[in-house]
Amino acid sequence: MTEQEKRNNECYKQQEILDELYKKSCEGRYFNRLYELIINEDNIMQAYKRIKINTGSNTKGINGHTIKYLERLSKDNLIGIVRERLSNYTPNPVRMVFISKSNGKQRPLGITNIEDRLIQQCILQILEPICEGKFHKASFGFRPNRNTHYAIARCQHLINHSSNHFVVDVDIEGFFYNINHGKLMKQIWNIGIRDKRLLCIISKMLKSRVVDKDISTKGIAQVGILSSLLANIVLNEFDWWISNQWETKVTNHIYTQPSSKVKALKKTKLKPCYIVRYEDDFKIFTNSRTNAKKLLMATKLWFKDRLDLKINEKKSKIINLRKNGSDFLGIRLRAVSKGTSQLGYVSQSKIDPKRKSKIIKVYQSKLKNLSKSPSMDKVKDINGFTLGIHNYYKVATDISQDFHDIMHSIYGKYKTLKRRHIITEKGVENEVIRTFYSGYEQELDKCCNITLYPIPFVHFKKPIQIHPEVTLYTEVGRCRIHNTLAMVLPHELKALRRGNFGKRSIEYMENRISRFVGQSGKCYITGMRLYPDEVHCHHKIPLKLGGNDKYDNLIIVHKDIHKLIHSTNIKLILQSTKDWTIKSKSKFNQLRKYANLELIDFRLVT
Repeated sequence: MTEQEKRNNECYKQQEILDELYKKSCEGRYFNRLYELIINEDNIMQAYKRIKINTGSNTKGINGHTIKYLERLSKDNLIGIVRERLSNYTPNPVRMVFISKSNGKQRPLGITNIEDRLIQQCILQILEPICEGKFHKASFGFRPNRNTHYAIARCQHLINHSSNHFVVDVDIEGFFYNINHGKLMKQIWNIGIRDKRLLCIISKMLKSRVVDKDISTKGIAQVGILSSLLANIVLNEFDWWISNQWETKVTNHIYTQPSSKVKALKKTKLKPCYIVRYEDDFKIFTNSRTNAKKLLMATKLWFKDRLDLKINEKKSKIINLRKNGSDFLGIRLRAVSKGTSQLGYVSQSKIDPKRKSKIIKVYQSKLKNLSKSPSMDKVKDINGFTLGIHNYYKVATDISQDFHDIMHSIYGKYKTLKRRHIITEKGVENEVIRTFYSGYEQELDKCCNITLYPIPFVHFKKPIQIHPEVTLYTEVGRCRIHNTLAMVLPHELKALRRGNFGKRSIEYMENRISRFVGQSGKCYITGMRLYPDEVHCHHKIPLKLGGNDKYDNLIIVHKDIHKLIHSTNIKLILQSTKDWTIKSKSKFNQLRKYANLELIDFRLVT
């Protein structure tokens, strides 16, 4: 969940409602009147804002509509469409497209109409806090404030601090496309969602017809926005089943310390086991091959009996991490000796070799395209890719060696570009380089006057386990989330590079991003964390008054505040700034002074 989404909740006064749903869910309460919350005006407008900032909102459904269609509607018309559709809901057919997978096969992807996506988002916002109150802590996939790095951190913790070095790798055959609708609806009911009107709508969504095909009788791939939530509901029962075998096993004695409970459990015949799951990809850690075999067999039977799902026999296996690596979320995990058997084992990780080969191929393709026709856009694309994969794989302990290997594999093409002077030396250090590549001592390269991020250089960052209090639906949890948002993320930088800058200089485009990083993504005036589509870059001294595009003359502000800085409507400015702090008002006047604009007397506010 981004800072923008958190702010949206508070803006639309939804937070109290969502907090209450989460609290009641944790208490084991049932929910019979959710439909009214879904069609609530604030919930619908919040849903609209969420899908508007999603890049997929420009993808057409079968009716050809995109987010631009919804943007042209009045607020009342938008709310009316959602309420009218839901009053007697019939989902539109789904347009199916196929995308290529790394193994050469194709993955079907269902695209719903923008109106149905809006409805699904309205439902998701109300269901999510209820489900979050029931989901197991070992589930990390597509949940608010959880990600792959937290899942890897949990795996590394289990390797480092226990002797559970045998991993049960299980592959569910066609998970998304074989989920039994009837069993899923029962699981939704058991989780506490008992509004029959809402259940009827979800049931209809599950049976959405694909264009030119019959009505679906199983699977949830075509549901779209709700897919991941429903997948987590399906597997949540399995999370708790594994957990209750050991980790959350109910005992007659109440232990004040978890370590005391573990010591007591070790004296029994129970099998130690811990699950780490990211959507349908999961690992079960245990302490011996014998226990691993029993867990694998029990897992196969459980999925067959409880969910009517099959396990892929060829891909499901048992791995001893002390001898072999286990691949999870693109990272290969191992347990290596600290030196002697008495010292124990520690986690070692690197990029999954298949992913590594794919990264090399992507770089080779991008460098080849750059060689044919160098352009700023292609250089930005390479920089964005470099920053993205560095950020993702930085939690692997051997990450430095991995990227040296990658650079070695592509160096032939890279060297050719340098020989042809497409890539040159003397790149300029900017705020992005200082933030993400501090300590890089070699000469920076540049292409099309844009500094290239160093491919072989990346800092290892130890992944940290998620704090149990972190949640969007309590005040304490939100404070913990807010404290983690100081760093600018690579996907934000990628978003800032997109757009039409007309005849803007390269200096402006690079310094604009550097300023965003330098301000930690916050508005200069209010200190509010900005989402990329809210970012405006203001020239302190306007170009028409002799200003320039240098770093010191640029400042990042919210787009609405940028309009106020240049506004001549004093009444509008006073109305919009009445809740600002004295410091914010002072900064605002300072920028107006630089721009040779009339200063605002904030004492006029009544």
